[in-house]
Amino acid sequence: MPKLSPTMEEGQIARWLKKEGDKVAMGEPLAEIDTDKATMEMQALANGVLRKIIIGEGQSAPLGEPIAIIGEAEEDISSLLSQAPAAAPAPAQQPQDQKQPEPPPAPAPAEQPAPPRAQAAAAGSTSNATNGRQTAAAPAAAGSAPSGRMIVSPLAARMAAESGLDLRSVQGSGPGGRIIKKDIEAALSQPKAAPAPQRYPRPVEPGQPVPVAAPSAYRDEPATQIRQTIAKRLVTSLGPVPHFFLTTEIEMDRAAEMRRGINALDPDLKISINDIIIKVTAAALMQHPEVNASFQEKFVRYYERADIGVAVAIEDGLITPVVRAADQKSLSQIAAEVRELAERARSKRLKPEEYTGATFSISNLGMFGIDEFTAVINPPEGAILAVGAMSPKPVVRDNEIVVRQIMRVTMSCDHRVIDGATGAKFLQTFKKILENPLYLVV
Repeated sequence: MPKLSPTMEEGQIARWLKKEGDKVAMGEPLAEIDTDKATMEMQALANGVLRKIIIGEGQSAPLGEPIAIIGEAEEDISSLLSQAPAAAPAPAQQPQDQKQPEPPPAPAPAEQPAPPRAQAAAAGSTSNATNGRQTAAAPAAAGSAPSGRMIVSPLAARMAAESGLDLRSVQGSGPGGRIIKKDIEAALSQPKAAPAPQRYPRPVEPGQPVPVAAPSAYRDEPATQIRQTIAKRLVTSLGPVPHFFLTTEIEMDRAAEMRRGINALDPDLKISINDIIIKVTAAALMQHPEVNASFQEKFVRYYERADIGVAVAIEDGLITPVVRAADQKSLSQIAAEVRELAERARSKRLKPEEYTGATFSISNLGMFGIDEFTAVINPPEGAILAVGAMSPKPVVRDNEIVVRQIMRVTMSCDHRVIDGATGAKFLQTFKKILENPLYLVV
C-alpha cells in the first residue's frame, strides 16, 4: 500500500483496474485507492504479470502492507501464497452485457484470531503483510445469509454507497442471498415509495402508567478514511491548540452591489460573495502578516503569501482545497479556481498538494442559513474565519433606522501565535475592505 497523501496511514481499495493474469508495465495505473482525502490512482512499480490480488475491492490495508503480487508469468509464488491464506479473489472484469453469477463467498468462522503475517513479493522484494477480512455484522435483512450476516459484493456495496441506497431493503439474488450489481440496479430503477405518515403517540390519561419505550434501534457503519482523518485532526486541534474567538458584523451592501455589477457585465465570470471574501481575506493578511502565521513548537513561521484554504462539504465530511497566492490573483481567477477545486473535491480527485499547506482557512455556512458559528482551527494554521449568512437587518445610521445586508463573521485564533489585539486589528481591516471594496484597487 503506497503513501498517496501526506496524512495517509492506510488505504482502501476502491477498484482494481487490472485482473489476475494481466500484464502490467511500470507506471501503469493498477488500482484506485481511497485515501483519507481523495481517490487516487496507484501505479505499478514493476513490469510483469499481476499474479495475485491479496487485498480485494472494499478492503483496507495499512501503509507498506502488500496488496498484490507482481512477478514473471512462470515464476513460482507458491511459497508466498502458502503464507497468505486469506488472499482475496481477483475481481471479475466482464463486459457489461454479460452478467455471470458471482461465486459464493467463503464461510466466515465464528470467532477466529487475526491471521498471521504473510510474506508477499513485488518486483522481487519481500515484506510482511497482515491479511484480515472484515465482515460487518448487520441485522437480518433481505440480502442476509442464514447466519444474520449481510453478504454484499464490493461493486454492489460501492454502488449502494454512491446512490445512498439502504442495503437492508435489497433482496439478494446471488448465491447464498448475496447482493450483487443487478440487485442494486433493480432497486434503483424502482420508483420511491411515498413516506409513511408520521404517527404521534396518544397522550397518557391521568392515573395511567407511562409506557416505557424500548431503546432505539441502530446500525454501525465503518468510518471512511476521510472521517477517521477528520477525527484525528480535531483531537490535535481544539484540545492542544488554545482557541479564542472574535466576532464582528459587516455591512455587505456595497460588496453585494459590486458582485451584481461584475456579473451583469460578464455573466460567465459568476463571481460569488465567497470569492470576494477570499480576496478581501488575502488582502487583509498582507497588511497583517502576524496573522498569516503558524506555531512550530520552537518558532513562529510567517508566510509571505496568502494561501487560503476554502472548506468544501463532501459526502464523507469536509476538505479544504487551497487557493495559492490569493493575494496576487484577480476575483475572476479566484472564482474560476474555487469552482474547479470544489468540483474535483466532491469527486475525490484532488491532488495532495491541492488540499494541504494553507496559511489561513475560511469556512462559510451562510448558504445553509447559519447566522453565526465558530470553526475549529486546522493545525498548523494560526486562524480560521467562520462566515455566516448575509441577511437584511434593521440598523441605526445617522439617528435613523435603515435596512442593511448584515453578515457576521467569527475568527478562531491560536493564542500561541495571535493575541487578542492582533486578531482584532485584522478583523478591523477585513471589515473596512469588505464594506468598501474599492480599497481592493487602491
